[in-house]
Amino acid sequence: MRQVREIYRANSRHWVGDGFWVQPLFSHMGEDRGTDPFLMLDYAAPYNFAPNERRHPRGVGQHPHKGFETVTIAYHGEVAHRDSAGGGGVIKEGDVQWMTAGAGIIHEEFHSEAFSQSGGLFEMVQLWVNLPAKDKNVPAHYQHLAKENIPVVALADDAGHVRLIAGEYAGVAGAARTYTEMNVWDGVLKAGHEAVLAVPESHTLSLVVLRGRVRFNGKEEAAAGQLVGFEHSGGEVQLAAVGDEEVKFLLLSGVPIAEPVVGYGPFVMNSAEEIHQAINDFNSGRFGQIA
Repeated sequence: MRQVREIYRANSRHWVGDGFWVQPLFSHMGEDRGTDPFLMLDYAAPYNFAPNERRHPRGVGQHPHKGFETVTIAYHGEVAHRDSAGGGGVIKEGDVQWMTAGAGIIHEEFHSEAFSQSGGLFEMVQLWVNLPAKDKNVPAHYQHLAKENIPVVALADDAGHVRLIAGEYAGVAGAARTYTEMNVWDGVLKAGHEAVLAVPESHTLSLVVLRGRVRFNGKEEAAAGQLVGFEHSGGEVQLAAVGDEEVKFLLLSGVPIAEPVVGYGPFVMNSAEEIHQAINDFNSGRFGQIA
């Protein structure tokens, strides 16, 4: 069994723009929580927005990224996205947006027009995924992973299921194309059930509890809003739902890139010199414009 290394509580919430009230669970700019190749995760836990009667939607205006990928997973609510590489559209409930910033991109994210008018429950995850040095300057591009195109695989004994956003489970390939080997699984474990999940021994492993309470390997327990970090050895992990509530979780595993990480705001490169170049590229207009 792969053992739990540490269970982390979420940091205090803060607003990103005026549309995303998030809890940071890990970041490349803070304590190293052994999540390589994943850089950062912000969890917008369930929050009810009133209908927006203002002229402008809530969200985050135009801003740049370079050197990594952003992954937005929509659980409740909708976000409208536009970027300087020509990507755009509405991320609806169950959809995932996988945006490769690569050599540089500018994008914006706002509550969709329909969600702004209706209001309601909003819940999302934004994950930053690192790119290896050889791919940090690939042309920016965008993958829209619609809910109906994300494979769902049942767990043994009708214990629940996993949605394969990226990677592979039980011989089924995930929806996203990735630059390095990783798994991003969106899972549900039914109340009163347990399951055994296995990832390759070469992977780091972290699990975010989004709902319910879960016991690992018959010992440690974690609750909603907590990050569970595992030792980088062994394979299988046993999960058991505690109490009468189903468990929702996000599993992240991957082969570490194991390269220097130098971050500055929206840029993540391998050296300070590359950060200066990223700033110059952005200021010189090389990231393009949103049409």
